[in-house]
Amino acid sequence: METRRVGRSGLDVSRLGLGTLTWGRDTDEHEAADQLRALADAGGTLVAAAASPHGEAELLLGALMEDVVARREVVLALRVGARGPVSGRRADGSRRAVLADLDDALARLRTDHVDLLLVEGAGARGAAPVEESLQALAQAQRSGRTRYVGVAESGAWQSARAAALAEPGEAPLVAVEAEHSLVARWADVDLLEAADIAGLGLLARSPLGGGVLTGKYRHALPADSRAASPHLVGVVDPHLDGGARRVVEAVCTAADGLERSPADVALAWAADRPGVAAALTGARTAAQLKVLLAGADLRLPAQIRGALDEVSRERLGVGRPGR
Repeated sequence: METRRVGRSGLDVSRLGLGTLTWGRDTDEHEAADQLRALADAGGTLVAAAASPHGEAELLLGALMEDVVARREVVLALRVGARGPVSGRRADGSRRAVLADLDDALARLRTDHVDLLLVEGAGARGAAPVEESLQALAQAQRSGRTRYVGVAESGAWQSARAAALAEPGEAPLVAVEAEHSLVARWADVDLLEAADIAGLGLLARSPLGGGVLTGKYRHALPADSRAASPHLVGVVDPHLDGGARRVVEAVCTAADGLERSPADVALAWAADRPGVAAALTGARTAAQLKVLLAGADLRLPAQIRGALDEVSRERLGVGRPGR
């Protein structure tokens, strides 16, 4: 699998990264182990530890890392500053919260460091001053508990301001993580340009739109899908409107023409957007992940990419942080 530099840093990550949102709840230890092996076998390196309510994903990842794949072979990303249930998260980038979240996660992950530490909602309304969040990131980097730092779920001007305030010789920001897919293109409004100017590589979260872009919801609501799961329905619901359905149909049409799956097309679109360092995607089972990884070689022809850009243009602004 192709590897890329994150922003203007020296950090290399695989073009596709593994998200672990379902681990410990919908994905058991056996399936999680097979997912790690599948990622490694495909040449993938990037793994994002999910901030599940009780640390289930981190506990499972920590239990598997050395047994399944060597820690040094994994580029481990971690988000802090807004822990807890997805529906009840509140950005808290205070030094206390950032460092406490980090220490708790490291204990669950059974490691002394992560490779990329991202503070969520830096500069958001009601959160700690961005300067304090940056000081906490710098402290974590100085102590060796992280190698690189960045932000997550921040708008364009918040990300650019945080990057400008970060001390270049201390702990420069190298990445921003944000939702980015054909049904959630708010990053196109200004974040991608701001990230490029600030030297931040984008980690595109949820590139399949919570699974909507696989086409599985075109005609029905599968009983075992995320949309039928109480703790994941919020990830899918925003992408089930009429505009999103038109995008899904376009993706399926492109997939038929290329003799590939809709997921292959949607992943290729997100992963190869300008400024994107990696697309982070997850799966409930190892079999599902293997299918996604098998399609990682696809590069969309310019004509198809242009057509998808056009049909999805009305999705600009969808999912944009209210900051």
